[in-house]
Amino acid sequence: MPDVELTPRRRLLVLAICCMSLLIVSLDTTALNVALPDIRADLGASVSGLQWVIDAYTLVLAALLMLSGSTADRLGRRRVFRWGLALFVAGSLLCSLAPGLGWLVAARALQAVGGSMLNPVAMSIITNTFTEPRERARAIGVWGGVVGISMAAGPILGGLLVEVSGWRAIFWVNVPVGLAALVLTTLFVPESRAPRARRTDPVGQLLMIVLLGALTWGIIESPHRGFASPLVLGCLTVALVSVVGFLVYESRRAEPLIDPRFFRSVPFAGATATAVCAFAALGGFLFVTSLYLQEVRGMSALRAGLCMLPMALMTLVCAPLSGRLVGSRGPRLPLLAAGAGMTAAGALLALTASADLSLGVLFCGYVLFGVGFGLVNAPITNTAVSGMPRAQAGVAAAVASTSRQVGSSLGVAVIGAVMAAGGLGAGGVVGLHDAAGFQDAERTAWWIVSGCGLAVLALGALTTGRWARATARRAAHLLDEGDGTTRQQAQQATERTNSGAAG
Repeated sequence: MPDVELTPRRRLLVLAICCMSLLIVSLDTTALNVALPDIRADLGASVSGLQWVIDAYTLVLAALLMLSGSTADRLGRRRVFRWGLALFVAGSLLCSLAPGLGWLVAARALQAVGGSMLNPVAMSIITNTFTEPRERARAIGVWGGVVGISMAAGPILGGLLVEVSGWRAIFWVNVPVGLAALVLTTLFVPESRAPRARRTDPVGQLLMIVLLGALTWGIIESPHRGFASPLVLGCLTVALVSVVGFLVYESRRAEPLIDPRFFRSVPFAGATATAVCAFAALGGFLFVTSLYLQEVRGMSALRAGLCMLPMALMTLVCAPLSGRLVGSRGPRLPLLAAGAGMTAAGALLALTASADLSLGVLFCGYVLFGVGFGLVNAPITNTAVSGMPRAQAGVAAAVASTSRQVGSSLGVAVIGAVMAAGGLGAGGVVGLHDAAGFQDAERTAWWIVSGCGLAVLALGALTTGRWARATARRAAHLLDEGDGTTRQQAQQATERTNSGAAG
């Protein structure tokens, strides 16, 4: 709970400050996708190198989100949020100075350490600031609208910066915005923390890092080395062993990294799976679209950014609308519409894939995807945090954020692997020497995006009914009951200690 009583104006200011952190993280991602061909040319990167520029960030982010969320609940959300802003700014500065691809990937990993302390912690701050359900749903809708703003501004801003100053300028933008957010957080965001601190889980954290790293590395390297290569098979084996070890170990801990009781709530488990599918579709969409527009159609970075504007604008329009729908009618309608939009977009672009596809068809596909993605974010986040005790808001929000980043990593890895196996040359030149191969690979990529949308549609239908809501109530009761028992035990221990000291 906040330490001070917040006026309506102060709550809106806290929301605006939290949204600033989301803006710089989202702008960085969308703008960087437009800059991938420029990075390839400047640093001599291969396609797998470009994948690592994206996935080094999302992998580290996904691996640390749970730790950051629980640490914020324990040490103070404002404190951890400020650490995150400082590290993200430092990482951005180092990215802009990177002399080679390896340095850029390392700096992106440092960025991700800071980023892991931003979005889930900011969502936890919002959840504890806006306690009334309908008001919270609207605030989350605004939060989702910022994603739309970043998508609208990111490709254009990135294209403009690449045209004027090169890809390094994309990282310069983060520095003044991040510093401003740091100052405003210090002045206006109240400190809050969970009533009872949860223990750290280093073994679970290590298993999570190994799982995500091995899985993504194996997928990225498979087109070049073959699925039967020792490296790829070894990575997949390590990932399998890690996930089994994680499940066994976490089930035996009193305070696990991810509380298994969360997933007794069907809406929460569905929101987690929906986030993976939706953001896999987004990560793949941005990756293949940027390469297609610039490498196949020969567009400049700025013009490619302008072509992606319809998708971004529809996300901007639909995200706050989705928040209002969730607040007034629940998550079912926006989830079904989101799944239908993304499914239709992927199918349309798969059926019409060609090197000289008309801009009108591209426009329709991008609009459909923007509508779908704009509607999906608010129900995911609201479902993840609404049914859980606010004492664990940071952990619940971090699970949702982790799912997003895992999905984004897998989307880039899988679709990047498909494209690398198609029309991508060793140096990353797309479609010029093998147009037919690239077209086949692009079509497969769009069918994958459509499949992700279909999964969102199915999950929306299955996890929003009366039975699903009943499981959410039972899971919340179990979590409250467990926390209450632990707090009672702690209080009794304290009283025994105090009476002993008095004696």
